[in-house]
Amino acid sequence: MDSTNYKFRLFSGHLIPMVGFGTYTIRGSDLIQEVLDFALGAGYRLIDTAYVYNNEQDIGIALKTLLPKYNLRRQDIFITSKLPPSHHGDRVAAALTTSLKNLGCNYIDLYLIHWPGQAHTSVKDPSNVDVRTKTWQHLIQAKKSGLVRDIGVSNYNMKHMSELLRNCYGEMPAVNQIEWHPHYHQIELLEYCQKHGILLQAYSSLGGTNNSHLISDAAVVNIAQKLNKSPAQVLLKWALQQNIAIIPKGRSKEHIVANINLDFDIPETDMLILSNIRTTRKYAWDPDEVL
Repeated sequence: MDSTNYKFRLFSGHLIPMVGFGTYTIRGSDLIQEVLDFALGAGYRLIDTAYVYNNEQDIGIALKTLLPKYNLRRQDIFITSKLPPSHHGDRVAAALTTSLKNLGCNYIDLYLIHWPGQAHTSVKDPSNVDVRTKTWQHLIQAKKSGLVRDIGVSNYNMKHMSELLRNCYGEMPAVNQIEWHPHYHQIELLEYCQKHGILLQAYSSLGGTNNSHLISDAAVVNIAQKLNKSPAQVLLKWALQQNIAIIPKGRSKEHIVANINLDFDIPETDMLILSNIRTTRKYAWDPDEVL
């Protein structure tokens, strides 16, 4: 299947592209304009950002010129943003309003709780539990008002997910965006999400900002050489082949195009090799510390 057309149907009925363009650490109006031009030209239709990435406004400005360039309308693209840890609870509306203004949109396709803990509060503070529940209620209201089309979470582990599903007020999270790659993958969490129809979306698929350890892993390199693909393409396809969505980022046209050119299959024997690499290494922050 053409990876640019590979989509997942969320609970709402809306379709989310399984391959999106991540923008973490990509800042500056000129750079954003350039990479989004490459991304839209390559076929990406999902743009992933967040309040704390400090690039929403530049993305909004870039889309004003780039959508017409590619004969696209707002409804032709899928925008994800995230609630910052500083705006849990009663501050949800303020953060969402700012993100909508920054992006120049009247709705966001998917809005995620970025982190299960609160800013300036100990990760061990029991209040995190009640505040998460209150935050979810505010996200439900935002969805009902039409400001967001779907809501979900990011960096939620098994404890956080099971807690949310017990107190979701009839509104299941559509997506859980987490770190996921052959050096760090939680099979129990994947099975739990898939059992409940929740899409797992991977970030740090290539190992994060400093990805040399994962990209150069001997098993990854050997399989890439055998398939005549890059190690990055193999890592991305490994997740996609497990029905896990991906949001790779890139700065060069070459990498941006390659990251969506995933119309190949990894043989099952090689999938097993990648899934059983003995190295265990987490490259991003650890939500397991958050009560």
